[in-house]
Amino acid sequence: MIFKSVGDDRPYPDHGHHSPKDWATIPPRQVHLDELVTTKATLDLHSLLAEDSTFYGDLFAHVVQWRGVLYLEDGLHRALRTALQQRNVLHARVLEL
Repeated sequence: MIFKSVGDDRPYPDHGHHSPKDWATIPPRQVHLDELVTTKATLDLHSLLAEDSTFYGDLFAHVVQWRGVLYLEDGLHRALRTALQQRNVLHARVLEL
């Protein structure tokens, strides 16, 4: 399995980091794909191509650590590309709640 689990929602509370500028204050670090729980079960092209998507903005995926679990909030496309390239580490900005 690529991810620890595939989820379809965000179980953590609103964290207030909504703009790319908010996320840019968090330094990126390496995260293993098998430690991540996705917050989306499908890759939606509308979300992928949205202006606030990391596809066009941030070079790093956005991960929220809550109650010891790492949730992939944004950057599913990057994580899948990483897996398809047979790598198991993703560079991400990790917000710890």
